Amino acid sequence: MKIIENKHIRKLGIFLLLCCCAFRVSATHILIPMDLEQKNHLKAYGIAYFAVAKSIDVSWLLNYRGGSFMLPYNADVADECSIRGVTHENISDLQASQILAEIASMENNMDEIRLTKLPKIAVYSPKNKLPWDDAVTLVLTYAEIPYTVLYDSEILSGELPKYDWLHLHHEDFTGQYGKFWGSYRNAAWYQEDVAEQEATAARLGYNKVSQMKLAVVKSIRDFVAGGGYLFAMCSGPDSFDIALAAEGVDICDIMFDGDPMDPNAQDKLDFDKTFAFTNFHIVTNPYQYEVSDIDVKPSNNRKANDYFTLFEFSAKWDPVPTMLCQNHTNVVSGFMGQTTAFNKDKIKPTVLIMGETPIFNEARYIHGEYGKGTWTFYSGHDPEDYQHLVSDPPTDLDLFPNSPGYRLILNNVLFPAAKKQVRKT
Repeated sequence: MKIIENKHIRKLGIFLLLCCCAFRVSATHILIPMDLEQKNHLKAYGIAYFAVAKSIDVSWLLNYRGGSFMLPYNADVADECSIRGVTHENISDLQASQILAEIASMENNMDEIRLTKLPKIAVYSPKNKLPWDDAVTLVLTYAEIPYTVLYDSEILSGELPKYDWLHLHHEDFTGQYGKFWGSYRNAAWYQEDVAEQEATAARLGYNKVSQMKLAVVKSIRDFVAGGGYLFAMCSGPDSFDIALAAEGVDICDIMFDGDPMDPNAQDKLDFDKTFAFTNFHIVTNPYQYEVSDIDVKPSNNRKANDYFTLFEFSAKWDPVPTMLCQNHTNVVSGFMGQTTAFNKDKIKPTVLIMGETPIFNEARYIHGEYGKGTWTFYSGHDPEDYQHLVSDPPTDLDLFPNSPGYRLILNNVLFPAAKKQVRKT
């Protein structure tokens, strides 16, 4: 009786072993869907980064199931998906070939982009603690994508060319400290920030913070011209362009830099120097929490109607904007910031608008090229906190693992990993 039982056990063991072997043979690829079936879209980007870091080429399947990722089967990647709660499917070589055939068909607006280069990520952010957080650092941390913090000293000492991608933290490059003077000039954090920035400017040889910020902006401009990838949100985009346009012009009033602004500053702005914006007017009132009319004016009924739509681009012929717009929905809830949205009449005609708010006729997500590099500007402060106020707690992304607004940030993070492909015509 025992002999018979042992034979059955051995047969069962052999059967299970054969099943495991068959599974390993058949499961040649991992598919990470990015449609509504994905449990955690944000951490899925971290998995793609994790795979590229292990020298595994990842296929970004543009417009296939929300911009899914596919890669050769790897046990470490599969385990990491399970640990991080990322939905993934083990598929056969035949299934992978069928997916690629579907994508390659000229009848489908899809394409395959290989992610082969591990991008070095930098975030321009102050070292001292300020009473607000930054959506990009929040989502990079949540997705487990490493980054390095750089600020004025590092930028001006030549550190930036070591990196591929730079994000501009919530920042005012005009030297007016975010125009917080009107409401927060007596707050300890504001006074400490002013003192810290003035000390840094003096140590680096600048008479004014605005002069130091202009030097930083010009260094970042040269970084992009040399092939770098720039991403900026909230007050970063418009204050960056204003600083470029105002080179050599004093646009800061006495409470910001110790002397009056140039009374003819507006007429001296040079819009040929900017990346994205033109014909804008600077706001000179120090009590007004605004730096220019690039930003839209808030309205009382805004929240109820605030959403923006992403444009659809040709995956096969316009892969860059297609990559940057990958999502599981083309309608994204709006959110406010020091710069809530970009007035369309202040945007240069050469700029590509990738997302707009149709009701208010404004742009939310724009892109362009400068020299050998590219830039992307995204308005608003936090995609999952409609009106993020000073001293509000940071957003808990465990509550928003499928955020389409945060997905746009991560599209930009992976963008430098894409292998440039030249399509034969």
